[in-house]
Amino acid sequence: MMDEEVLNGSDGEAVEDVGQNGDAAAASPGKKTNGNGVEEKGLASAERIKIKGKRNVRSLAKEVSGAVGGVVHPVRKWKNSRRSRSGFSRGAPKKGGAGGKGVWGQLGSELQEVDEDMNDPNYDSDSLDNGDIELKTVIPQASDEELQKLVEPIILEYFENGDAYEASLALDEINCGSKRYMIAQIIIEMAMDHKPSHREMTSVLISDLYGRILSQRDICKAFDALLKNLPDLILDTPEAATVLGNFLARAIADDCIPPKFIETLKEKADTENANKSLSRAETLLSMKHGLVRLDNVWGVGGGLRPVKYLIRQMNLLLQEYLSSSDLQEATRCLQNLEVPHFHHELVYEAVVMVLEAINHHTDEAMCRLLKSLSNAIIITDDMMERGFLRVYEDMPDICLDVPLAYTVLERFVERCQKAGFLNDTIVKKMPTRGRKRFVSEGDGGRVKDHNFH
Repeated sequence: MMDEEVLNGSDGEAVEDVGQNGDAAAASPGKKTNGNGVEEKGLASAERIKIKGKRNVRSLAKEVSGAVGGVVHPVRKWKNSRRSRSGFSRGAPKKGGAGGKGVWGQLGSELQEVDEDMNDPNYDSDSLDNGDIELKTVIPQASDEELQKLVEPIILEYFENGDAYEASLALDEINCGSKRYMIAQIIIEMAMDHKPSHREMTSVLISDLYGRILSQRDICKAFDALLKNLPDLILDTPEAATVLGNFLARAIADDCIPPKFIETLKEKADTENANKSLSRAETLLSMKHGLVRLDNVWGVGGGLRPVKYLIRQMNLLLQEYLSSSDLQEATRCLQNLEVPHFHHELVYEAVVMVLEAINHHTDEAMCRLLKSLSNAIIITDDMMERGFLRVYEDMPDICLDVPLAYTVLERFVERCQKAGFLNDTIVKKMPTRGRKRFVSEGDGGRVKDHNFH
């Protein structure tokens, strides 16, 4: 019964296939029959099982390689493949390309935090316990020479633009350390070689730096160092003792240092110049309303002064020059006024003085002064021409007080032309007064003044 089920049931397909391909003997040459033509059932069953096993292997290979156009590959081609057999592979390399023995690891992994090795000689247990380690850039403290080179361009730029806030930001970036007092010292030393307006800007800057970059102790230490360096400062600035006294008094008026600091400096002062400077500061502070007046200890800036004040100062300058004939002093006083745009007023006042004086001494002195100022380019050609033209325009009024004004003016202009600083354009524009015309000339006795420009 079992053999019949094998033939008719499970192996029926095998029998059918064999029948389609020809006779049984041809399909199964290994089959044997007995004398009655009956197959030996045991051998036939074994052959059919073999055929079915081969067929199952072929169908399985077709299913595996079905996505590759139905091509059947050998079993070992895919058996040892490292591809994912689940069908859900990420397609990425193993461990992100950083795995394997003896490799460098993933790119940038050296920057990642790693646990410190307790066996490392540089191991520090406090760094792990506290976790307060912070890395900062350390800038070395500037030396005296480096500090001088760093501060000077900042102050020179401040003298040009007058922006105290920008200067304080630039000074704050310098790593001074314990030498912050040198900032105030360098600023004051530079201001001594400049104009009074620059000294006023220096006092303002020190007041702005106080409490932000400079402390009271730094400013006191700076003045102490400046008093010791007075002998060297006087070589470049003869009035350094007086100037330093002004700076000291102004710093006290600005509440940067206490007034009692002068007494402390007096105990240390061992030179005549230092005592002179401290006496100057005491005198300024002891004046009536001294603290208020110290706001203008350096004077008001040239462009901010009233015109009447400038005219009065130029008149005093010219009168003092006529008395002393000191060209250098007159030049210095004019430059201290710091009003180059107003120098035509000096030319105007000088020519008017010549017209009112009517003497050769005044003519020569004023011609010499104007020539000196013109050669030094303190008074430009434009200012010189403008001053003379203003005199020409006012001649009718000047003549009312000085009848001989036209004659004196003609003589003075000729002298200045010979001196070489007055150009022909100004000479040609000089006015001349017309003469009186009489009744005999048919004008009815009228007087006519003709001004030729």
